[in-house]
Amino acid sequence: MAGDITTIARPYAAAVFERAKETGQVPGWSDALGLLATIGADPDMARQISNPNVPRVTLRDIVLQVAGDALPAEAANLVRLLAQNDRLVVLPELALLFEAMRTAEQGLRAVRVRSAYALTKAEQHALTDALSVRLGGSVDLTVEQDRALIGGVEIRVGDLVIDGSIRAKLDKLATQLEF
Repeated sequence: MAGDITTIARPYAAAVFERAKETGQVPGWSDALGLLATIGADPDMARQISNPNVPRVTLRDIVLQVAGDALPAEAANLVRLLAQNDRLVVLPELALLFEAMRTAEQGLRAVRVRSAYALTKAEQHALTDALSVRLGGSVDLTVEQDRALIGGVEIRVGDLVIDGSIRAKLDKLATQLEF
């Protein structure tokens, strides 16, 4: 389902990003989408958004009321459009995609690295340098430890995934052996 949400959110994020650049309001849109993402990600609100028995108009009004005056008019129009198309569920993903477009526009690539073991500062620096060369721009590296990988690392840059983990290799071997 996460991939479906991204697919649905991407055109909205692209349109909003283009509009934000056009009007010189990228930081304002970033704030507005952050607020909407927080509202949409609230467990109670998310449950209501995914409930088919709650009318879209009611959901729209709730989101707009919770956001209050902090939401610019164009962002409120986005909420109305998303509600009309039964797409309020994409609010958190839309905000993430918008921020990814924003950082890419600035020449900065957000890279998430999962490693089975903690990476030293020297390893992180070497990885940042190598990824900067490979991706052709500055890299904002986020590292998290995940023992489930067993060994190696998994690198994510947008839709690109480089999985050099032992877990992935074992999964691939199990598939090949039909285990």
